Amino acid sequence: MSDLRFDSQPPRHTDVPRPRRAEGQWAFGYREPLNKNEESKKNDDALNVRDRILHIYSKRGFDSIDPADLRGRFRWMGLYTQRKPGIDGGKTGALEEEELDDRYFMLRVRSDGKLLSPDAVRTLGRIGVDFARDTADVTDRQNIQYHWIDVKDVPTIWERLDEVGLHSLEACGDSPRPFLGSPVAGVAADEIIDGTSALEEIERRYLGNKDFSNFPRKFKTALTGHPSHDVCPETNDVSFVGTVHPELGPGFDVWVGGGLSTNPMLAQKLGVWIPLDDVPDVWEGVASIFRDYGYRRLRSRARLKFLVADWGVEKFREVLEKEYLGKELVTNPSPPSPVGHRDHIGVHAQKDGKFYVGVAPTVGRVSGTLLVELADLLEEHGVAGARLTPYQKIVLLGVDGEQVDALVDRLDEIGLSARPSNWRRNTMACTGIEFCKLAIVDTKDRARDLVAELERRFPDLDKQVPSGITVNVNGCPNACARTQVADIGLKGQLVLDDDGNQVEGFQVHLGGATGLGANFGRKLRAHKVTSSGLDDYISNVVTNYLADRKDDERFADWAARADDEALRGDKVLESSL
Repeated sequence: MSDLRFDSQPPRHTDVPRPRRAEGQWAFGYREPLNKNEESKKNDDALNVRDRILHIYSKRGFDSIDPADLRGRFRWMGLYTQRKPGIDGGKTGALEEEELDDRYFMLRVRSDGKLLSPDAVRTLGRIGVDFARDTADVTDRQNIQYHWIDVKDVPTIWERLDEVGLHSLEACGDSPRPFLGSPVAGVAADEIIDGTSALEEIERRYLGNKDFSNFPRKFKTALTGHPSHDVCPETNDVSFVGTVHPELGPGFDVWVGGGLSTNPMLAQKLGVWIPLDDVPDVWEGVASIFRDYGYRRLRSRARLKFLVADWGVEKFREVLEKEYLGKELVTNPSPPSPVGHRDHIGVHAQKDGKFYVGVAPTVGRVSGTLLVELADLLEEHGVAGARLTPYQKIVLLGVDGEQVDALVDRLDEIGLSARPSNWRRNTMACTGIEFCKLAIVDTKDRARDLVAELERRFPDLDKQVPSGITVNVNGCPNACARTQVADIGLKGQLVLDDDGNQVEGFQVHLGGATGLGANFGRKLRAHKVTSSGLDDYISNVVTNYLADRKDDERFADWAARADDEALRGDKVLESSL
């Protein structure tokens, strides 16, 4: 494999066309920074900020922090300043970042598909209680996310995390962002291959490695050996997806160039087979292409998806093989795409005779106290541990059969249901305006209220629509909650109500999907919904779907053919519910 430093250039054995104008690609010798982010990274590797946090900022306090660290390099340590309370969404894009900054931080703790022991879950809970005003969210990147963190407490938090094998290193920033791993790796009866060891090796080799700490922008990784593709591989920069070669057996296909935000693209499939032991090397190759050839001129184009789109997947594979791997990959058809749930909610048999239990916090919001209570239950019922999911859920692994019923009942008591309604199971929400400086509208509270109202209005939906209806709520265009691939995706923005007042609302995406039939939802022209009108709007659309669907037609398929009037909710058909 290549041993590349930032001041070197990769060997070029392929005819990669030089762009017509400078895009800041290192492979072509464009080393002079073309924007302030690239300038900051050139001035000082972001990984160096850890020592300043430990030895300067945590001792001298918030006012001692260099602005270039505060709004830049801190992110490599999983720290963002959170939104100052009381600033409405209309000012999100109008104020300078320093005007939006609070004196407290959001902190992301990576799990990277790890099995969290009861001690680890308890530690995560105690951190929330002791340092984060009892906050804790399960994110769709398998992180635990805190708020109200004081920089003075960060060294103590890091020490506690280190004691249970966790950390926040490169949880944000232009870095190898947290890895998504199958929540049921190693235990699922229908698993193709367990990729846990590959994720562990990628973490060991490349996190904290200055050869891979300065990407053009964030770089998201996913890996699963489960046939449900339970890590949303379509929307990651690089994904390793379990597959079977007719002669060589189980291995992984490689998908590249997925990502959402304002210019969404689904990952493209290389159609290859690689063995488990080669996954870290291939990860390094893909990451190195992004580092060396990725666009650094405009932040809006500084994602791998734009390079893959411009090159094409054939050219990408050629460069990967010739310049970075030094060998050809084995061609193999990509695995079939699944249909149905990927979240592992409920009780399921493991291949070792035990069970795993998937539970659903409402829109990912938990608390430090709740995590401590969960740790108590894990110990009380002899559970091996927990994994977080890319759908803001938690899966408990290694449950003895005689403990299952009692555990499920106790989980209900603390608010972590293994038998949730469709709406609780299938609704996700990003952080929103409560803490996020990019957000325009409230998401977490609005989504929780929406779930409660839809449960009241459609109490029997689970029986009518076993496949469910997904609702993803996002506070801005960045699609952290994967707006475009939900049945009903809601992108926060300011809209006008009937009286002409500017209020919180959403642009609506309908019929998005991953897996079989993966696509981005329809956007209806000039169609916006106020936050206060959201309950009625979704009720009208769901009612129209139930009345108009054909047999067991999925919502996404119905939305693709339904007329605009039905999707706008302007007319309401008579429902069978």
